Amino acid sequence: MPKNNDYTIGSQAANNNRPSHGPGGMRQSTGEKANDFGKAIRQLAAYCKRYLPAIIVALVLAITGTIFNLIGPDKLSDMTDLITEGLTGNIDLDAVISIAAFLAILYGLGLLFNYIQGFIMATVSQKITRRLRSDISTKINLLPLKYFDSNSYGDILSRVTNDVDTIGMTLNQSLGTLISSVTMFIGALFMMFYTNWIMALAGVGATIIGFILMTFIISRSQKYFLQQQNELGAINGHIEEIYAGHDVVKAYNGENAASKTFEVINNRLYTCAWKSQFMSGLMMPIMNFIGNLGYVVVCVIGAAMAINGTISFGVIVAFMIYIRLFTQPLSQLAQAATTLQSTAAASERVFEFLSEEELADESDKQEHLDNAKGYVEFDHIRFGYNPDKPIIKDFSAVAQPGQKIAIVGPTGAGKTTIVNLLMRFYELDSGEIRIDGVPTSKLTRENVHDLFCMVLQDTWLFEGTIKENVIYCKEGITDEQVEEACKAVGIHHFIQTLPDGYNTILNDHANLSAGQKQLLTIARAMIENAPMLILDEATSSVDTRTEIQIQQAMDKLTQGRTSFIIAHRLSTIKNADLILVMKDGDIIESGTHENLLSQGGFYADLYNSQFEQVS
Repeated sequence: MPKNNDYTIGSQAANNNRPSHGPGGMRQSTGEKANDFGKAIRQLAAYCKRYLPAIIVALVLAITGTIFNLIGPDKLSDMTDLITEGLTGNIDLDAVISIAAFLAILYGLGLLFNYIQGFIMATVSQKITRRLRSDISTKINLLPLKYFDSNSYGDILSRVTNDVDTIGMTLNQSLGTLISSVTMFIGALFMMFYTNWIMALAGVGATIIGFILMTFIISRSQKYFLQQQNELGAINGHIEEIYAGHDVVKAYNGENAASKTFEVINNRLYTCAWKSQFMSGLMMPIMNFIGNLGYVVVCVIGAAMAINGTISFGVIVAFMIYIRLFTQPLSQLAQAATTLQSTAAASERVFEFLSEEELADESDKQEHLDNAKGYVEFDHIRFGYNPDKPIIKDFSAVAQPGQKIAIVGPTGAGKTTIVNLLMRFYELDSGEIRIDGVPTSKLTRENVHDLFCMVLQDTWLFEGTIKENVIYCKEGITDEQVEEACKAVGIHHFIQTLPDGYNTILNDHANLSAGQKQLLTIARAMIENAPMLILDEATSSVDTRTEIQIQQAMDKLTQGRTSFIIAHRLSTIKNADLILVMKDGDIIESGTHENLLSQGGFYADLYNSQFEQVS
């Protein structure tokens, strides 16, 4: 697993104050932007620059193979004339066999070149798609959390899968076809005029209508292809969101509402997909009609000229093949144009994502903390997820090394936001946070994250063994250390009852309770062994007995470490060295448990209300 996947983990720590994209939501402005077919294709071409030599070789092979196929009909015309002359006399078999052998070699080389071209393009296209996926994966870790506040995960995943696959398919199948078709079209046109200009003009005239219609359809249908890709991302986002919270949907009888939302998005997808496919589907029948019309025109004019003795019968045979070679690329160009429209839409979404504003580069920062003592100071910090709506208005506090700092308050008071700012998941609007006297803004984010181990309210386990989940990305951890951490949180016995013990794979078939998952994340924090600790509702998913057991383990874990504990169960933070009571983004009370109770203020009301509820 990657070391610095902090942004995925950090997103779980955000509170209800963060903006939401809503069910199946996505940035609607994406679909509303004016599409730019040329710009998207140019961006894709620039991205493929490093593979340009291989692509050029493949295209040269495609062009050469196409030219070989174009030479064939001219030789077939000569062969036809030899055979026609032989009908009234002796056939020159040597000349016929010579032309046949030449054609066999010519078509064989054309086949070989096309095969090599296909092999090269398949290799290049897969390398490009692999690089795109890697770049998107890297980009995800470079984006600030605020990006994920306003974009659904399903839409982002759609860019990694559907959009990248669309680009790869085009590069593999359509690019070579496009070049071959253009070469075939131009070459056939040249050979037609070279053979007989009168018949060439007749064939070209029949295809002009096809060009006009194809251009009109492409200009009209591009916007629907972009809408189709956007709606595909929206429906993926909705499905990912609904099935991630499937239990909640079932518990609140939300199936009908979820289905209605799905139907709305699905109908929009159907509408734009139908329009894009219908309009692009018109091109193939139109091109086939134009091709058949070309056959008729060539046959009629060719027959008239042959009767007059202007051309030989072999010219008519050659022209029948040339008109097929001339009109066939039109159908292929129409199909390639359809694919290119999908690719342009997909490219626009992919490169839009890759061009999103990243976290500031920190390679030039010189400050570094290896073993922090744990002196943390919040100096008049101010922050809002939206600049015009501050959540933290003027927060100041000091945590001495080794102290256990509890942050309490009602929902929406800004408790989790303080932790997000401490971890630099978000940047301060004003003020400063210092660790051992060093502002966190002068430390790299990676350095700040190394100073803390975190246990969040929402558990996060990946598909892997229990041991791998506990170790995560920590190196040099022995099996004994893993077992000691699991014993400390009281889950060792349960793990031993599993068929494969610590090598049990955690996936959809592993039946772990919410509390057991939380215990594993707490064991992970123990393994991290960072100088400071953050507990964000770490015991909210466990029963009272387990909570006591975890609390004892946490007391050991917090010894000698500066600890920040966010808790709604105030009974769990009685032994905190300092309790900060927050309301509306400010500290309204601070002190020990006993002091705050004796004051009879807001904290005392919170505590007594919980005590009364428990009673």
